[in-house]
This record gives sequence, structure tokens and C-alpha cells, in this order.
Amino acid sequence: MDQFTKVLNQIDSFVWGAPLLILLVGTGVYLTVRLGLLQVFKLPLALIYLFSKEEGEAKAEGDVSSFAALCTALAATIGTGNIVGVATAIKVGGPGALFWMWIAAFFGMATKYAEGLLAVKYRVVDGNGQMSGGPMYYIEKGLGLKWLAKLFAFFGIGVAFFGIGTFAQINSITQATKVAFHVPIVVSATIVTILVALVTLNGIKRISKVAEIIVPFMAIFYILSSIVILLLNAKLLPGAIELVIKSAFTPVAAAGGFLGSTVKQALQNGVARGVFSNESGLGSAPIAAAAAKTKSCVRQGLISMTGTFIDTIVVCTMTGLVLIVTQSWQLDLEGAAITNYAFAAGLPTANLGKFIVTIGLIFFAFTTIIGWNYYGERCTEYLFGIKAIKIYRYIFIALVAIGAYIKLDLVWIIADIVNALMAIPNLIGLLGLRKVVLSETRAYFKNI
Repeated sequence: MDQFTKVLNQIDSFVWGAPLLILLVGTGVYLTVRLGLLQVFKLPLALIYLFSKEEGEAKAEGDVSSFAALCTALAATIGTGNIVGVATAIKVGGPGALFWMWIAAFFGMATKYAEGLLAVKYRVVDGNGQMSGGPMYYIEKGLGLKWLAKLFAFFGIGVAFFGIGTFAQINSITQATKVAFHVPIVVSATIVTILVALVTLNGIKRISKVAEIIVPFMAIFYILSSIVILLLNAKLLPGAIELVIKSAFTPVAAAGGFLGSTVKQALQNGVARGVFSNESGLGSAPIAAAAAKTKSCVRQGLISMTGTFIDTIVVCTMTGLVLIVTQSWQLDLEGAAITNYAFAAGLPTANLGKFIVTIGLIFFAFTTIIGWNYYGERCTEYLFGIKAIKIYRYIFIALVAIGAYIKLDLVWIIADIVNALMAIPNLIGLLGLRKVVLSETRAYFKNI
């Protein structure tokens, strides 16, 4: 097993090397420039669209509201990446990793906008009368590269089965409940598996309804709790922000249980965990965006863009700053235990802090599981047809059940590898269809 883990680490370092990081951030930089800093100047409009109904939305094509589609996408993105992923990034790369998360998220907002736009423009109706869309459709219909579209769908199923969708989430839930509430892993794994089955076997409408309830509530609850800790440690906050920026460009010496880090480690971990968290460029969120009831692909692109802002610029920042002001990142801990300690140390009542992190982790991870079930389902439908969906769902549920028994370090390595493999075809599609994104954007804002 040690040898297997070593091989996976080598593969992980290769796929998340300079070429992919340049492609990921470079795509975002290019779209940012060509779209005229759209993520800055059009963010207020995007937030207005998020909380308002489109005229004629009821009669528009789609399965769920734009807000429900975003909640489904956020359900899949706001998960262990925001709690465990941020802690892992800072533990390995130092506080500077948070800075590179911000950079990746800023440019990732332009990428997410393009993904949402193309998802709606090239979506189709499947044999069940449901909307299907995402990179596999805009790669095939927009670029005419069916083989690349199939490759994306294949890797998409891989991420759903072995990456973000199952192992990382269920593992984090069971470990957190075991530490905080002394619940045996077999008990929590069984309960989560049953709940996942009850939700996912009923398709996108049930998934989006659950996401609409859980995601906003838990995000607000977690953010407010983080703000309380930061206010209680307000004197340390300027120093924490200074450390984040300084550490992004200089190595960090070993301290306590922290082994020290280089600028390369900070950058690599920041970008990789940032992408794991907000999924900009990965190609997952547009699969949910395609289900939205809307007449405008640009409008949905703007709404999709807010997902990266909420996920990383807001939620991940809260987690990262709490870890730094409480100095928990320097301790000899890993995963959710780091964030657990931070919240316990940051709040007057230690048990309250552990409760907040554990409950947040459970709900965030659960919604990520059901969101990714839908993504993998759409990829399965694209490759094998609607008859394969039921088989896919049963396999997915079985993998959720066994994911709790896989080692944490192995989970994150596998997740990183399949994430990278999924991102590559999508980024090729985005760059290949850049002129479509630009022309649709110009036409929309010219007529608005």
C-alpha cells in the first residue's frame, strides 16, 4: 500500500505540475482580459440576478430555477474543500496557500462564467425530457470533437465515483462524527448512505430542493460563526492577512508541527485546493447550470460566476483566517482535526466550536455527495444513454458506503488526480469556444 501511495503521489505531482496550473489560471486570465474584468464590474448585476426571477422564467426551458441550479452547483462545491481542503493546503503550503486560492478564484470567476454560458447555449433535452448540458455537449456541438467530449464524460464519472463525489466526502463525515460525537464509523456511514439513496434516486428536482434548503442555511451559519471568531481575535487579524501575503512569496520556516514550506508548495497547494473547492475550470458546475430555467445563456453565466465568489472568496477565506489567527495550522494535526481545533480555540466554549465545524462538515459534505451524483449521472447518460442511469446510481451509492474505510491521505491524492484529468478536456473546450463566449456577452450587454 505504501508503494501504491508513493506511485499515486508521483502521478499527482505530474498532473498538477506547471502545465496544468498555467492552463487553469491562464484560461481565467485570458477570459478576464477579453471580457473586460467582467467578474469585477458585473458582479453586482450577477448578485441581483441571483436573488431575482427572470421575466418569463416559468415558461423558459429547463428543469429547475436558476437559483436552484446554483444551489445544486454550490452543494457540490461547498464541501470538505472549504473545511478540510483549506486546512490541508495551509498545513502543507503555509498561510501563503490562501493567497493563491484567492488568485485562482478571482480568475476562476471568469472561467465559471464562460462555463455557465456555454452550458445553456449548447444544452439538449434527453430521452426522459430533462435538460442535459455541460462540457461534453459544448465540446461536441461547439467544437465537433466528440472523442474529447467522451473523454471528459469518462473522467467526470471518475471524479463522481472516486474523487470529490464519494470518498473525500464520506471519509470526512465519518471521521468528524467519530471525533466529535464518538459515533462509530459503520453507523455514520450507514446513515449517510441511506440518506444519499433517498435523495439521489429521485433525480435533479429532489436534489435541487434539498440543496436549496441546506446550502444557504449552512453557508450563512458557518460564515457567521467564523466572523465571530475573527471579531474575538480582531487584534490578530491584520497580522494574519500580512502573513498570508508575505508567505505567498517567501518560504515559511518550520514551527511546531508545521514542517516548513516553499513558495512552490504554497502556489501548488493553493491552486489545487482552490480548484478542488470551487471547481472553476473543472467543468462540473455547468452540468447543473444547464438544468436552469432561463432564456439567456449570459444571465446564467453571471449567476454561475457567483458560485466561485461565495465558495472561495467568502467561505474558504473565513476558514483560512480562522486557522491562522488561532495558529492551529502549526499543530501536528491533519484534515478536519485542524479546523476543529481552530474553532474550539477561537470560541469561548470549546464544545461549541467543535459542534459548528462538525455539523458544517456533515451538511456541506452531504450536499456535495448529492450534487456530484447528478454530475456523474449526466456524464453517464451522455456516454451510455438514459437506461444506464439507474445502474450508475446504485454503483454510486455503493461507493459512498465503502468510501468511509479508505485512508484520508489516499483519498485526497486520488481526488486530485481525477480532478486534473477532468479539467483538461474542459479547458480545451473553453479556449476553443472563446469567440462564442465573447460574442454572446457583447450581444447581451449591447441589448440590455
